[in-house]
Amino acid sequence: MKRKHRIRRQLSGLLFMITGSVMVLAMVVLINHFADGLERNKGAAGDEIVFDRKPPPEKKVVQRPKPKPRPKRTPRTPAPPLAGLTTGLSGIDFGLPAYDMSDLNALDSDLLGGGSGLVMTDDTVDNPPRAAYQAPMAYPPRAKARGIKGYVVLSLLVGVTGEIEQIEVIESYPEGVFDEAALQGVNQWKFEPATYEGKAVRAWARQRIRFDLS
Repeated sequence: MKRKHRIRRQLSGLLFMITGSVMVLAMVVLINHFADGLERNKGAAGDEIVFDRKPPPEKKVVQRPKPKPRPKRTPRTPAPPLAGLTTGLSGIDFGLPAYDMSDLNALDSDLLGGGSGLVMTDDTVDNPPRAAYQAPMAYPPRAKARGIKGYVVLSLLVGVTGEIEQIEVIESYPEGVFDEAALQGVNQWKFEPATYEGKAVRAWARQRIRFDLS
């Protein structure tokens, strides 16, 4: 009995060893199979992921046309003076009026106030116009009744014979009260003309007229 039991034990151990060896061998075969599959997959994946790198396109260099040089300016030489130009023009008649020194002297006297064209002022002449006769002024009745006092400043243009050619009111106080009375009164005055270099001239002069009840 003991012998049979020992034989069974040895057979079972041997069977267990064979079974373990087969399982180990099967595991090795499976591992190798899966390892090959992974290698194939890696190779396939590596074959698919391929980058095709193309060289960058070459940049075209555009050459700009060179600016044309500017032409140099040649200095112009002045034309030589015409010889004998004065003598040549002396015999040509251009149809222009001639002037002599007497005409220029007359023109000079007009510019200085000797004629009737130029008007001077009382501060530019030698002697300003002076009143030779002063007519009495009529005091405005309303201003006189109210006791109003005032003045009027007139600008007079006195001619070469002493007549008043133009008269203007440049200032008055109270405004508009004595203006008309002053204009009518001064228009009746007589003046001596202004003189410049001993000659009578037309000139502007100022005349202040006061209106006072005292």
